[in-house]
Amino acid sequence: MAKDLKRNRFVYLLALPVVLYYAVFHYAPMYGLLMAFKDYSVADGVWGSPWIGFDHFQKFFDSYYFGRLLRNTLLINVYELLFAFPAPIILALLLNEIRSSLFKRAVQTISYLPHFISIVVVVGIMYDFLARDGLINQILAFFGLETIVFMKEPGWFRTLFVGSGIWQGVGWGSIIYLAAIATIDPTLYEAAKMDGAGRWKQMLHITLPGMMPTIVIIFILNMGSMMSVGSEKVLLMYSPLTYETGDVISTFVYRRGVLETDYGFTTAVGLFNSVVSFILLVLSNTISKRVSEHKLW
Repeated sequence: MAKDLKRNRFVYLLALPVVLYYAVFHYAPMYGLLMAFKDYSVADGVWGSPWIGFDHFQKFFDSYYFGRLLRNTLLINVYELLFAFPAPIILALLLNEIRSSLFKRAVQTISYLPHFISIVVVVGIMYDFLARDGLINQILAFFGLETIVFMKEPGWFRTLFVGSGIWQGVGWGSIIYLAAIATIDPTLYEAAKMDGAGRWKQMLHITLPGMMPTIVIIFILNMGSMMSVGSEKVLLMYSPLTYETGDVISTFVYRRGVLETDYGFTTAVGLFNSVVSFILLVLSNTISKRVSEHKLW
């Protein structure tokens, strides 16, 4: 060990800032998880607050909001897995089939641009387009259809959330899949052509299998975030009218923790969220190892 430290001292020195960053900003604050098991008081501090065990967890599980929060969080993530996850894969496959390099670069550039637009701006555009007198409702009225106040309708919240996410992220998300396609050996396509395989067969039997390790890794990572939904976008989009379908665990934690200063309770909710996410990540990786040769670790 001493010899290794001496021989690779400069390498360890390069890694030291990263190690210190995670130690100071990620691991050291974890002592705050004790608040989940205490009746936390700012005056008493984390160590001085009385121990109450799992009372916060029990309170959350028995609350009226638990079922709604869990359902909304899981449904939004399931919809994103069903629709948002395959979208960049499909776009990458389509871009790979384009033979005109100029047209391909133009499509890539246009599809990448929404990624660089702020979420605040994206939600603002949605409010403008989907307002009662917005463009979408004007089109509906032109065809004699009933207008809809989309942003205030609970039934439209998940569709708008996932749909806008696809629009904003599909181009950027396709980059990693295009990179995976670029690593595929071109001789495989030449051999397939000699065997009479058309472009559809080549895509099914060469391109997709070549992308599969990347697809599996990203899928496993997405499973690990099944209990997480971007609170910033939800906070910008939802209102008390759409709490029924739009209120998720992260926004509940924000309201109870930041607005109502109930730090102990929201720490317990956040810890529950993290533990379930970790279990889902491990399970998805274990299943992937058993059914295929691709895994995260």
